[in-house]
Amino acid sequence: MATTDADTDDGPPESDLAVARATDTRPIEAVAADLGLTPDDIEPRGTGVGKLTLDAVRSATADGIDGTTVLVTGMTPTPKGEGKTVTTVGLGQALAALGESTTVAVREPSLGPVFGIKGGAAGGGYSQVLPMEEINLHFTGDIHALTAAHDLIAAALDNHLHQGNDLDIDVRRIDWPRALDVNDRALRETVVGLGGPTRGVPREDEFVITAASELTAVLGLASDLEDLKARIGRIVLAADADGEPVTPSDLGVTGAVAALLRDAFRPNLVQTVEGVPALVHGGPFANIAHGTNTLVADRVGASLSEFLVTEAGFGADLGAEKFAHIVAREGIVPDVAVVVATVRGAKRHGLEMWPTDFDALAEPDPDAVRAGVDNVRRHVEIVESFGIPAVVGINVFPDDAEAELAALEEALAAEGIAVARSTAYRDGGDGAVDLAERVRELAGTGEFAPLYDVDEPVREKIETVAREVYGADGVEYVDGADDDVDRLEEWGYGDLPVCLSKTPYSFADDPSLTGVPEGWTLTVREVTPSAGAGFLVAKTADVMTMPGLPAEPAAEKIDVDADGDITGLF
Repeated sequence: MATTDADTDDGPPESDLAVARATDTRPIEAVAADLGLTPDDIEPRGTGVGKLTLDAVRSATADGIDGTTVLVTGMTPTPKGEGKTVTTVGLGQALAALGESTTVAVREPSLGPVFGIKGGAAGGGYSQVLPMEEINLHFTGDIHALTAAHDLIAAALDNHLHQGNDLDIDVRRIDWPRALDVNDRALRETVVGLGGPTRGVPREDEFVITAASELTAVLGLASDLEDLKARIGRIVLAADADGEPVTPSDLGVTGAVAALLRDAFRPNLVQTVEGVPALVHGGPFANIAHGTNTLVADRVGASLSEFLVTEAGFGADLGAEKFAHIVAREGIVPDVAVVVATVRGAKRHGLEMWPTDFDALAEPDPDAVRAGVDNVRRHVEIVESFGIPAVVGINVFPDDAEAELAALEEALAAEGIAVARSTAYRDGGDGAVDLAERVRELAGTGEFAPLYDVDEPVREKIETVAREVYGADGVEYVDGADDDVDRLEEWGYGDLPVCLSKTPYSFADDPSLTGVPEGWTLTVREVTPSAGAGFLVAKTADVMTMPGLPAEPAAEKIDVDADGDITGLF
């Protein structure tokens, strides 16, 4: 096991970075051996990081999936998140401490959140994945490869326009933007091709953060390189003058794009603070995409260990729903789920607070916590509606008041909901043992079933999610969304699952509606194809695919000294 000398006896660790640097990690070959992998099955990428070889991936998944899959989801979060990654890592460490061979699987951090509001995104305290600095920054270059591959498609498309536009692409109906993995609101709307005939065809354009690129979702759902190429080739980039879709296959660049993503397709193996194997791979947006790590990483983890602990983005209304309707259809079916809840999250709903005032949430208020329990209960009900047994994991923050923790725990238990506290941030695996035991008890006691069949009409699938998951009274289609659905069904995409994009801060499409809103209608403004990823995106509001930096970005706290040591990563 990995060891650390940064322990504190009477409080939380000094910082995530301090814990990471004080941890004596295991050789990556030893971590791989826990999964039955040999040194030839991994390609070392610096200290403590290895990429699985293609042969290792094929061999690991050849005989199917035998392990138990634990899905970590959550309640409706505050903008700073409720600690799903910390809980995921801590739970994996606790299961390992209980004698279960375990793999943790999480997404790769995007540089946008790292430099924006959240800071580092590799877990925290004594429940994080290592090497923390590398994972939070360039890591193995997967996201850079995705950025380059995305922009290669954009360049090829504009070059096609410049060279005569043989495909008769309608420049008014180009939907493929450019990508950058840094938050930059100034690039949300741009104009390209200015400056004369040598600089391309003038048209409106935009940038998205790389996590919002459909290529990131494509990588996340591809089963092998051939499947990756097939998915890339069918991405819808634009429409031609006849209204028919134009794809990378039409542009002749599918192979080149796949070549850029060849190494990015292979999962990255690292370890937790306690030396448990962890796969950190992929990172699609949890809003306009499915928001999990890659299918191939989950398959490897569930094949090579007794327990796979994997994470879905945002709350159960977005993350668990998309996992059930998109990822599970690819063969990764959860055997049990953990719904992460926090005192501050419940309190926000109890106080009907929007926007979130974190200073106000720091004031103890057990009654507000009790008033917000309905939100947590509803997320549990969503998970259980898929036939997945659920336990609430209360992620304990260092400054949580005992009276508030007890209020949350007792209110949930009174409703017959399985619940356990987790102090995984402060105590690592030891702090999540109770949660791990509840997970083992519940695993496999349900029978998974999605809420809709993919061959149902698109509107019925959208309305099923709106009513059964979000609690809406119905759906209203505006701004041409009805026409979008008709066109997509005419193009032959009607049998794809739907991926609804809405605010993560409410069950409704209005973030100010806290708790469990009733008597509202979901408004669908646009429906677009993610044909490469394999789903349709129903947008319920203006979708923020290029975030901006906050007034005090985390980037202002990050620095590097003369010896190359980085500070400020949380």
